[in-house]
Amino acid sequence: MKIISTNPDEDLQTIRDIMERSSKFLSLSGLSGIFAGACALVGAAIAWFLILGSGNVPADIYLQGPAPGIRFYLALDAILVLGFAALGATWFSFRKAQKAGQPFWTHTTRRLLVHLFIPLATGGIFALILIFRNHPELVAPVMLMFYGLSLVNAGKFTFGEIHYLGLTEIALGILAGIFVGYGLLLWTIGFGLMHIVYGTVMYFRHER
Repeated sequence: MKIISTNPDEDLQTIRDIMERSSKFLSLSGLSGIFAGACALVGAAIAWFLILGSGNVPADIYLQGPAPGIRFYLALDAILVLGFAALGATWFSFRKAQKAGQPFWTHTTRRLLVHLFIPLATGGIFALILIFRNHPELVAPVMLMFYGLSLVNAGKFTFGEIHYLGLTEIALGILAGIFVGYGLLLWTIGFGLMHIVYGTVMYFRHER
């Protein structure tokens, strides 16, 4: 068994790899991002064509309309999208860890989840407050911005692409706050298209 290498550069790279594996969650799969993006696109299509009835009127006008059932079905749609995306992320990442012969649940995994869920839970509570205060037009930008903050906060525990995905979500959230009538479209781009783009980049960069 070879313990000491005659190449100092190889030794340094090995040490860096060991330190990275111990401090970062490297089991995150790009396929989980692609799956989450696909779930978001399906959820947005259901919201636009089935719940809101499509048409040329911005979706936020429907949210402020007299039909209270619309908000319930939109909330249910969002919860289902979140649930399926979370299950997909867990499954694909667990499968990646198994293939690599690495443990899935570690101290780094717990730290990543804590740093991810603190801003995420805060944003979810704030979104509920906006709904009860009759400001549903701001829910989409709040979701995007707080989700982006969650990714930036958790990005230091996993691949660097997560950090830049978070910055992209924040930028889209700001745009959704400025152009309120396009909230659903920007939500779809952020949670759907951007997840697929970044998931594809991660898959080909780290898994192929």
